[in-house]
Amino acid sequence: MKLLLHTCCAPCAVYPLEQSKSDQFKRVDLYFYNPNIHPAKEYSKRKKELGKLKHFGKFGVLKADYNQADYFKAIKDFDNKELRCMDCWSLRLGKTAERAALRKYDYFSTTLLSSIYQDHEVLKKICGEFAEKYKVKFYYKDFRTGFKAGHNKAREKKIYCQNYCGCIFSAVERYESKR
Repeated sequence: MKLLLHTCCAPCAVYPLEQSKSDQFKRVDLYFYNPNIHPAKEYSKRKKELGKLKHFGKFGVLKADYNQADYFKAIKDFDNKELRCMDCWSLRLGKTAERAALRKYDYFSTTLLSSIYQDHEVLKKICGEFAEKYKVKFYYKDFRTGFKAGHNKAREKKIYCQNYCGCIFSAVERYESKR
């Protein structure tokens, strides 16, 4: 069985990589599609950090073009955080499911499921819709149980752990909360 795992960042991939290997996936590839990440320097840093995941198993990395215009076109309501996040997830997970189907993966999933900050019910719904649309199975597992351990392992391996989701809105929220 082959799994295409949408990857938002290296630290959030640690535990899902370990779990997917133990769940009998013969091949796991990471898909780094994140046009939401701002600024471009942050995007490049996160992409580079994927190489440090070699400590956690053998996998391939599929990278997509970085085009922030895709993100801004997908967002319908910039002022509503909940809707903005749902639009962002839909954009990235739709592309992941589409890529999984085109490349003949058996399953797709996302490292967003490892974050204690994400809404699992909404993510499951979005992924279920794309699984049906693209005729590829969605691998759901609650990776949150390994969130802290995965991030601790990432720090041990000197993997950059960012402190915001990546979009310009979360960056602004992070700075405003420090005031």
